[in-house]
Amino acid sequence: MKIAVTSQGKELDSQVDPRFGRAAYIIVVNSDNLEFQVIDNDANVNAMKGAGIQAAGNVVNSGAQVLLTGNCGPNAFKALQAGKVAVSNNASGTVREAVKAYLDGKLPHADDSNVEGHW
Repeated sequence: MKIAVTSQGKELDSQVDPRFGRAAYIIVVNSDNLEFQVIDNDANVNAMKGAGIQAAGNVVNSGAQVLLTGNCGPNAFKALQAGKVAVSNNASGTVREAVKAYLDGKLPHADDSNVEGHW
């Protein structure tokens, strides 16, 4: 399974970024072997608007089935749902720890966004 995680850095031991659309990076981890690819989200960090929707498009295009993040706004959440990507909010710790928490059933899928837009 491919799991996308918002990250403050480019490694599995980087801290989870609590923001989705304006996260520094999105790391897409293969849960079978922990191989990963890094999506540089720099274009969205300072975007005036639409950062979440653009980041959602990147996650969908990566082939990820789930996104682990701290917070996800309503427009991004809808875009991810449309792309068949489940969202688990309230992820924390390192990317590696968040993936483990998800695989251990400690990060359930969200039913809705957990912050307003432009968070």
